[in-house]
Amino acid sequence: MMHGPCGSDNPKCPCMIDNKCSKNFPKTFTEHTSVDENGYPIYRRHNDGSFVEKSGVKLDNRSVVPYHKLLLKRYQAHINVEWCNQGASIKYLFKYINKGPDRATVAVVPSNNADDNDDVVDEIKNYYDCRYLSACEASWRIFKFDIHFRTPSVVRVPFHLPGQQNVVYGAEDDIEDVLNKQSVSSSMFLAWVECNEHNKEARKLYYVEFPTKFVWKLKDRCWKPREKGFSIGRIHTVSPNVGEAYFLRILLNKVKGLKCFADIRTVNGHVCATFREACYALGLLEDDREYIDAIEKANHSGSGYYLCYLFATMLKSNSLSRPYFVWKKPGNIYQMKFSTINN
Repeated sequence: MMHGPCGSDNPKCPCMIDNKCSKNFPKTFTEHTSVDENGYPIYRRHNDGSFVEKSGVKLDNRSVVPYHKLLLKRYQAHINVEWCNQGASIKYLFKYINKGPDRATVAVVPSNNADDNDDVVDEIKNYYDCRYLSACEASWRIFKFDIHFRTPSVVRVPFHLPGQQNVVYGAEDDIEDVLNKQSVSSSMFLAWVECNEHNKEARKLYYVEFPTKFVWKLKDRCWKPREKGFSIGRIHTVSPNVGEAYFLRILLNKVKGLKCFADIRTVNGHVCATFREACYALGLLEDDREYIDAIEKANHSGSGYYLCYLFATMLKSNSLSRPYFVWKKPGNIYQMKFSTINN
């Protein structure tokens, strides 16, 4: 289980590509097994002075191929053992289970005449030549094993701000016809709101739970009660930098039975002006007290310019739940410093 020799000792080795070993041998000496930044293992290789002479070249632990002693002894074969810790590696292994043997086709055909330049293409023969099932793939299909599957099925449920649903249209489409499309007036999200108005069972579910009890009928653009099967919902991910859409997503995971956009912003009978304020009223956002304390502490020793820079950094990080509240809360001292700079 020694790789090589390759490199400068054997430039003609099959692993050599562009004067470099494609398998990255010889490896480096290391005292402990670790994982690099790409998720690949770096195995322990001691620098104990031991070596094996192969083709007149001394190969040490840096050229040892990862192996398993019991497997080598039992099967008497070249077996490369690697730690499989990535999804791509697992797919690679299962690919070889159904890959089957390689195939080569050999045929003896008469040579074409020098005057005949027209090649006759037999499409039927080419189809049969290209379609080949190995023994393991044929048995897999005969026993009707699943080629691939995913369970349970996942339904992605989109959402949007009022009047901001996606509209798909062509360059030559009339704008009136586009706005009158059923997909514009009845998106998946708006159909969920409408379903809550007429169905009492629907009001007991969060938006992300809706696919477990209801099925989206694309043709009719509506939600229908589920009769069979099972699915789970996954709401679209939104970056906090987007703004109101991010806070709308938070609310959709915390409130049920919404019949309109105003219901989403309603907290204890009070309709908030924005989705951000509704999240704060429900206690879904972190308190900005730590930022207020930082400004008050910096106010004792910091200049107006420093406080300007500090507050601008907080705004740029987009981590403040209520920037205007942070601006007003500490008092008028550092605000006076701000105004001095502005003047």
